[in-house]
Amino acid sequence: MSKPNPKSKSRKEPTKTTEAAVEGSVANVETPEKKNLIKERTPEEKRKEHRDGIVKTIISAALGIIAGVLCFSLYGTGVDQKWYAILMIVIGFTYFIQKLVYPQLKIDVKEFKFKDWFYVEFIVIDFFLVVWTLLLNQNFM
Repeated sequence: MSKPNPKSKSRKEPTKTTEAAVEGSVANVETPEKKNLIKERTPEEKRKEHRDGIVKTIISAALGIIAGVLCFSLYGTGVDQKWYAILMIVIGFTYFIQKLVYPQLKIDVKEFKFKDWFYVEFIVIDFFLVVWTLLLNQNFM
């Protein structure tokens, strides 16, 4: 007796389905009890989240502007310093300042996720770099 060749095995042919069978399976999949995964927020919660978002943006922008002015006054052009060290110092200080300021403004820092911290620090770094660059370029105008 010879062994069966795995390549010679017959493949199963797809079964033909009728429209009635398709409609019946769709009806089984769709159930009238759909779970609402998105939590409905009240208008007060929406207003508070909107207000918190504006406050976070303003505080981050102000910290970035202050950091840009301070770095220009302390380091000038920053030629003698490592740019990534200055950037890490700014990120570290502004992170801890924000952790102290937000609870004073009734913003719950414990609810912050990585995305929230990334957002506020990105705004700080943007404003820091723009302000420092503008101050560095004022001598050339």
